[in-house]
Amino acid sequence: MSNSTNHNKPDALWYTRCAVPTPLSLAIQSGWIQKEFALDGIPIQSLRESASLADFQSHFDHHLPHSFRQGGSVPAIWARASGQQTRVIGLTWTDEYQSIISLPNSKLRTIKDLKGCRIGIPKHDVSIDHQRASALRAFVVALDTVGLSLKDVELVDLTDTPVEANPATGGPDWGQGRHSYVNELYALVKHQVDAIYVKDVRGAEVTHLLGAQVLFDLGFHPDSFIRISNCTPRPLTVNAETIDQYPHIVSRFLRRVVDAGDWAKKHPQETLQLIAKETGWAEPWVQKVYGPNVHQQLRLDLSEHSIKSLEVLKNFLFEYGFLKQDFNIMDWVDHAPLDTLKAPVLSLHR
Repeated sequence: MSNSTNHNKPDALWYTRCAVPTPLSLAIQSGWIQKEFALDGIPIQSLRESASLADFQSHFDHHLPHSFRQGGSVPAIWARASGQQTRVIGLTWTDEYQSIISLPNSKLRTIKDLKGCRIGIPKHDVSIDHQRASALRAFVVALDTVGLSLKDVELVDLTDTPVEANPATGGPDWGQGRHSYVNELYALVKHQVDAIYVKDVRGAEVTHLLGAQVLFDLGFHPDSFIRISNCTPRPLTVNAETIDQYPHIVSRFLRRVVDAGDWAKKHPQETLQLIAKETGWAEPWVQKVYGPNVHQQLRLDLSEHSIKSLEVLKNFLFEYGFLKQDFNIMDWVDHAPLDTLKAPVLSLHR
């Protein structure tokens, strides 16, 4: 770790991540990123801690300078297609619970039974509706496995209303927002739709609570093409300008994230605890939803398979109208920062 002060430095570094298992979250929770730049006098600023709605929007559009983001692929792809000059400097592939479900008393038992039925597709008034994109792709690929398409079902838009601001801060009440699938659940139990898509711990909890019938398991399907979604793969992105102006800063930041992923492989219980803290979900649920080997799925790389999967998702988003314009995935991926690292495994508690 470099402790020397460098005058060639940005005024601040921003970071943001989704509340999901990522090596970035491990590095942040354990203080690695903060320690790395402490003697440089570079402030490390979190979007989560900002009360500014304008700042938080950068989680989706990546407009803040010198910012790093790891989370869902859909907003990152959308930001790049909207003209934001970012680069992918790493990818992780962490499988998780993804299912298409129906009510337990439904006559539906398999995805093939959906022919002629109503499927609920969420619709949110946001800059990029990653939940809608995820649900739509889930139904498209699931139906395709049995020779069906969206033409064989009735799409029902489940329109949402925005989360109200926290009166104390003026910002969004992120910790107290509604459940991710509240609109889908209402529609399902009121028999307005016959099937919905759910994912992660919230989706698994919903399935368990309802005793729902799982029509199709996407999250752990043997075909990785089926598993591609907003959650797989997850890109680590940074502003292209930051790489151009401060390549040493990007390399040092990336070094800490890679180390965190390597550390996780040897520390399953500690990793589980950090993921539970990050997500706010109980450890048994985290293990159920992400599998017993989640600690081995946090290694950051730029494998050919992950890059190709990112391209598959990008092509889907463009085909279904989520993107303003198309772009070349290979032009978006920058191998240079990762190539500079030799990735020795370090202790997380230094």
